[in-house]
Amino acid sequence: MNLQPEWITVGALAEGFAADNHILPSLDDLNGRSLTLHFANGWRIEHLFGSQTLHWQDAESDANGEAIYRATSIRSGIYLVDFLKSENGQVHSVSLILDLGRNIFTAVIGQMPSQAETQVDLFSRALSGRELTSVQAQFIHGSIDTPHNASSPQHALTEELVGLRNQYIYSATEAYEHLYLNRNFYSWQCLKGVEQGLADTDRCHYYKIAEQLYLFVWREKIVPTLGLVLIDLQAGRTDGKIFGYQGTDFATPSNFPVGALAHVLNRTAYI
Repeated sequence: MNLQPEWITVGALAEGFAADNHILPSLDDLNGRSLTLHFANGWRIEHLFGSQTLHWQDAESDANGEAIYRATSIRSGIYLVDFLKSENGQVHSVSLILDLGRNIFTAVIGQMPSQAETQVDLFSRALSGRELTSVQAQFIHGSIDTPHNASSPQHALTEELVGLRNQYIYSATEAYEHLYLNRNFYSWQCLKGVEQGLADTDRCHYYKIAEQLYLFVWREKIVPTLGLVLIDLQAGRTDGKIFGYQGTDFATPSNFPVGALAHVLNRTAYI
């Protein structure tokens, strides 16, 4: 009898997470609003929100486009806006954490690897000094409706989650455990669900958005996956999404919302 748990695609993971879940409802709060995002790298992009689609316009060029978006709010005044953007034949994941109370934002731009990139083995990647994961994520901060400068506030990297061991219940059938090891890595295991028995340690990133509210992003190396959630320890829940490929042909993206009930199991204080 083969007791080895099987790795699945992100598309199959989405199917497993679909039923009876704890996803936050999509909101229409931004409908009719126009927000100009001033990025720290010099970009200036206007976002005009409709009920389901947003139109974006680069103020420095003629580049523009439309995308279907999802907006949620895990805490008053803070919105997660998520959509896919196609450029030069590539699909990018764009997630905006809009902090309207402070008029600042953090953008997370994710990109999946090509099939050829995933075929480079982990040993070769390690020997060449590259990250083990081929999933890319870019973090850019900025200001909303006002020019960004060196004194502008921004969401900061944090180590406040390090040492926590948390349990996340995504639905009646899906539950995971996370252990936040250090500033660069965390370990996860599936306690119940379509990935039951699977576990790994992956590259991750932490930003503090507000008191007891954190942006947590992870990049998996076995099955190309970008995960992004806001963890609200005050409310005991999370809100976010998972981005990857629908199947094994690397042809179609999968970008689906996730949300979980969060329970802190314990905390380890490292010397």
